[in-house]
Amino acid sequence: MKRKVLVVDVGGTHVKLLMSPLDERQFASGPRMGPKQFLVKFKESVRGWKFDRVSIGFPVPVRNGRITRDPKHLGKGWIGFNFSKALGIPVRLINDAAMQALGSYRGQGRMLFLGLGTGLGSALLWNSTLMPLELGDLPYPDEKIIENYLGIPGLESLGEKKWKREVTYAVTQLRKSFIADYVVLGGGLVHRFRQLPEGIERGRNENAFLGGIRLWETKKNSSKLKWRVL
Repeated sequence: MKRKVLVVDVGGTHVKLLMSPLDERQFASGPRMGPKQFLVKFKESVRGWKFDRVSIGFPVPVRNGRITRDPKHLGKGWIGFNFSKALGIPVRLINDAAMQALGSYRGQGRMLFLGLGTGLGSALLWNSTLMPLELGDLPYPDEKIIENYLGIPGLESLGEKKWKREVTYAVTQLRKSFIADYVVLGGGLVHRFRQLPEGIERGRNENAFLGGIRLWETKKNSSKLKWRVL
């Protein structure tokens, strides 16, 4: 029997629910949304849909399927929250940038994913291995961190022209540091670039859905999951 997977992409301003790249619903998130508020809005939003698996991309580090800290842009009470128990069906939980990265991977080489949005999402992929990263916390001048420059705060403080130069420089350096064959630049701010340097590709929002589906893929002739998430 074919599995029906619902993909949930939790962001700092909206939660997107996808049954396919073209079948999407969403509701607002924000600093007041804790687990209880999420569950109420989730159950309201999925009425009429049939699914037996859920993939959730969440904007914090996730270890062994558990949230390790409260998100910067959401409410409190998320640490250790058990989505599978709350929803009553199997759930695979992963960092949101890592889920979009998984959907962006071409299946070969070493790929660095960077998501430009409220912060800086990041992940590294090679072969069947996915390593979520937290590059947004890298130190930057004046005791700041890199996501203050490459995310929305940087765009607002630097202005678009200077922000674009900062992003291009930082992404080029990060590609060298991780010896990446190519970089996929995603997130809500990537549309501000008309052109990207060689070796840097534009991500697509629908890749988050594909990443959520891939989380449930198994190895050929095996019941073991195909992707190893570190």
